[in-house]
Amino acid sequence: MAQHKIIVSPRAQKEIENAIDYYALYSINAPINFISALQEAYCILETNPFYRVHYSKIRALRIKHFPHSLYFIINENKNTVRVLSCFHNKRNPNNLPIA
Repeated sequence: MAQHKIIVSPRAQKEIENAIDYYALYSINAPINFISALQEAYCILETNPFYRVHYSKIRALRIKHFPHSLYFIINENKNTVRVLSCFHNKRNPNNLPIA
């Protein structure tokens, strides 16, 4: 199976940066652990993004040990995974990137 290239949208990148900044306020290790968990999620998406929970064409992957999920779409023709959002699971569900 071919590896998928991960493309992070500007929205997702901003949400990731906001999460890292938030965790940095409360702990030295939490931002490092969040980045590590995020990299693990990227590795999963690179190898097999198809078995994740999905809403129409948008799929989701929870980030281990953190209250965030990556919402993404897969382009099978280009072997890419586009991360649309790094959504905090406690936020208003009306703001989910599901359209």
